[in-house]
Amino acid sequence: MKNLHIQIEISPELYSKNPDSSDLGRKIISSSINMINDIGFEAFNFKKLGQVINSPESSIYRYFDNKHTLLLYLTSWYWTWMEFQLVFATPNILSAQERLQKCIEILTKPVSADSSITYVNESLLSEIIFSESIKTYHTKNVDDENKRGSFKAYKSVVQRVSDIVLELKPQFAFPHMLISTVIEGAHHQKYFSEHLPSLTDKGGEENSITQFYLDLVNHFTK
Repeated sequence: MKNLHIQIEISPELYSKNPDSSDLGRKIISSSINMINDIGFEAFNFKKLGQVINSPESSIYRYFDNKHTLLLYLTSWYWTWMEFQLVFATPNILSAQERLQKCIEILTKPVSADSSITYVNESLLSEIIFSESIKTYHTKNVDDENKRGSFKAYKSVVQRVSDIVLELKPQFAFPHMLISTVIEGAHHQKYFSEHLPSLTDKGGEENSITQFYLDLVNHFTK
């Protein structure tokens, strides 16, 4: 998508001031992705971010209430962007089976940076999603945040692919469980392959995770 310029729209519930509306806001997003990927979410804070971007800590709070809200924003940005990938890749594929396969490939393969959005490194952001996004909903406030729409983008991706599953097998009772399992499982397997290799069978094959989940989905949708 080198020549295609897109804009990712995020729910206003996830920020105090839209970071996409200013150079400082975009710098906050870009640098926070780099920092969280580098030092981890636990060690990351707005004071350290302010030092990196040469801006007062208070200026960051104008955009986000706290670092948890920032992580919610980053996660929502990623899934909104990922849904765009699904929509962009499948409109001319008539076969539901081929559309489902393309979606599974997009959701499980390594992510490359998208040059159409220069201030977000999607490849690094995907690493954060793999290792840190579970912290967005394993909280005491998850139900309230869900009501505010904090997870709308992720649920929209699952719904979009689940609808294709039901095209193939209308009587299948568990489409959302299947697709959310594919997404979360692929993230876990990638993380395991890098840090706990005895928990996975990824081996040396670059596309083994994708192939495993393609086989799994095909088993349930035949």
